[in-house]
Amino acid sequence: MARPEIYISTDIESDGPIPGPHSMLSFASAAFTADKTLHGTFTANLSTLPGAQGHPETMAWWATQPRAWAACRAGQQDPAVAMPAYRTWLESLPGRPVFVGYPAAFDFMFVYWYLIRFTGASPFSHSALDLKSYAMALLGTDFRSTVKRTMPRAWFGGSPHSHVALDDALEQGALFCAMLAARDQFLQ
Repeated sequence: MARPEIYISTDIESDGPIPGPHSMLSFASAAFTADKTLHGTFTANLSTLPGAQGHPETMAWWATQPRAWAACRAGQQDPAVAMPAYRTWLESLPGRPVFVGYPAAFDFMFVYWYLIRFTGASPFSHSALDLKSYAMALLGTDFRSTVKRTMPRAWFGGSPHSHVALDDALEQGALFCAMLAARDQFLQ
């Protein structure tokens, strides 16, 4: 019998638009099953990649976020240590991991690159579920007009979007579970 899916809501913080020339500074994942059960979290702040540099536009944005910057620079770990621990955590969960992100294209790009670079494989394979695309399908809206402010308020909890990776991973995991519940209502 196939293992059930477990949804890994993941948020990353970086110092630029792509991995390699720029670094993933922090990441966090919250593992949820469709019934909204939180099965655990993983978070790490990473030291920067050798030779990588912060992108000027990204660093200008970070200057406006001192609390989040301080949070992502505390307790840094070498990616060569953090990423194998993350992979082990993913593989220990009670289900097949499905990456969930908002936007998935950005967050997954960094997580996948770091997993391949530092562990040689990704438990997610090559795929990620994008919350904006999922909301577009549920709501029957155009992609560019599907943004958080146009989504049903009932989908959101009270968590603020803080740009602290763990806070944001938990926030978007709860959003995804609310979307799954809405899907189930549509199907009835």
